[in-house]
Parts: sequence; C-alpha cells; structure tokens
Amino acid sequence: MTAETYRQTFRREEIGPRYSGPAHLGLTVGACCAAIAVCVLQLHAVTPLQWLTVPAIFVYANLAEYFGHRGPMHHPRPGLRLIFHRHTEQHHRFFTARDMAFDSSRDYKAVLFPPVMLLFFFGGFGAPIGVLLGLTTAPNVGWLFAATATAYFLNYELLHYCYHTRPDSRLARLPGMAVLRRLHTAHHDPALMTHYNFNITYPIGDWLFGTLWRARRTAQPSTEQRG
Repeated sequence: MTAETYRQTFRREEIGPRYSGPAHLGLTVGACCAAIAVCVLQLHAVTPLQWLTVPAIFVYANLAEYFGHRGPMHHPRPGLRLIFHRHTEQHHRFFTARDMAFDSSRDYKAVLFPPVMLLFFFGGFGAPIGVLLGLTTAPNVGWLFAATATAYFLNYELLHYCYHTRPDSRLARLPGMAVLRRLHTAHHDPALMTHYNFNITYPIGDWLFGTLWRARRTAQPSTEQRG
C-alpha cells in the first residue's frame, strides 16, 4: 500500500465526520495551559534549591520521551500494543520521509495524541508522582514537577505539530526549527526509524546514547515515494 493510499484509508476509517483538527489542537493547548496555571498558582516562597526541580524534570522528561519512543512506540510490548499501533503502524505510514506535511487540518488526528491521553499523562503519570514528591520533599517541588512535566508534554505536541506543517509555513521557519525538522524527517525514513533520532523535542537522549543521526555526516536516507 502506498503512502497516499494509506492516507485515504486512515481518513476514511479513523477520522470521524465530526472531527475538528483546530478543536483538537485547541483542547490540547488549553488543557495544558490550564493545568500549568493551576500548578503555578499553588507555589509559595519557592527556594533556589526547589527551583532546581525545573531543569531536573526537564532532563527526566527528555529521557522518558527518548526511552518511550525507542521502546514501546517502535516495539510492541505487553499492555502497550496500542501505543505501538498508533505510532509505528499509523503515524509512520501516514507520514513518510518524503511526505511529512499535513494536507488539511483533519490530518491533525495522525499527529496529536488523542484527548484521552491527556487523562493518562495527567492522571496516571503526572499527578501521582507530583503528589509523592510533594509529600516526601515539599509542596512546591510537587507543583513544580507537575507544571514542568505538563509544559514539556505541551512542548512535545507543539514541536511535533510544527514538524508536520508545510516547509514554507511560518511555523517551519521559526528559529531552530529547520534543524529539528531535519532530525525528525530522518527518523521517518523506514531504514532509520528503529535506530536513530528518538527524541522528538531536543536530542539530548539521542546524543547521550549514540543514536543521533545527522544527514550531513552520512548518506541521504532512503525515502518512500508517495502515491
């Protein structure tokens, strides 16, 4: 099945008639911003040591992104098969290294996490760890963890969204975006996707674990023709 044929099948079978890409994006941004605001409003007299929670959680989130992408998103694991299906079997077939851009806002469905994943990240992951940190260290640390983790998730979603806009769009021309887009485009090459460029945001994990692939240092990746 060609990339274009798969796109048509995905749109027919996975995107309902009432789906709205802008509403999906707006819900993600709105829910994350609201959660961050709630967390920030709970902070009181944060000490310099407590502020270190922010960079620590940033690095932690980057490595969690790396291992989650390198692991269950590209290799089926018991209980996590849905993640593999959503990412490898759908997202990577919808967007190839030669076909990275949306055709319309309805294609946002193939990039953004489903809204139910917000409940998973916030309720099943963020909240329990934040509560634990707040109880075992200080309330400020728990709130800073929750705010930083949510901001990182939003950053992930927005960067990933930008990578799949058209190359001549304003978002694609933002400072630094060209470099990150090239790294992610290389990851969408079938020959590279299970080996390189697992960080979707900033390639810290890829740099640390030797999986950073740069086009200028190796041969051009193979690409799948569309249509």
